[in-house]
Amino acid sequence: MFVVFLKFSDNKGQAIHHMDGHKEWIKRGFDDGVFVLAGGLQPSLGGGILAHNISLPDLQSRVNSDPFVAENVVSAEIHEITPARTDDKLEFLRD
Repeated sequence: MFVVFLKFSDNKGQAIHHMDGHKEWIKRGFDDGVFVLAGGLQPSLGGGILAHNISLPDLQSRVNSDPFVAENVVSAEIHEITPARTDDKLEFLRD
């Protein structure tokens, strides 16, 4: 399981020009069964994504294809977590 932090860069002002592509990129992540959560980092720092069912190299490639990353609107950090304990509702993340 991975947590992806997409933190705004100095190029944040260009986000509006790439928002449609970024939203489509997020939708594709959910449609592919890779993303299970996406939301904003507060206060207006960028976004975060919870991803699973993917290898680190494949996730890195996916993240690099995000228009926000490609156009330097955000910088991406990927952190891998090996779940040792979960609530029953999140048991699927341990696979």
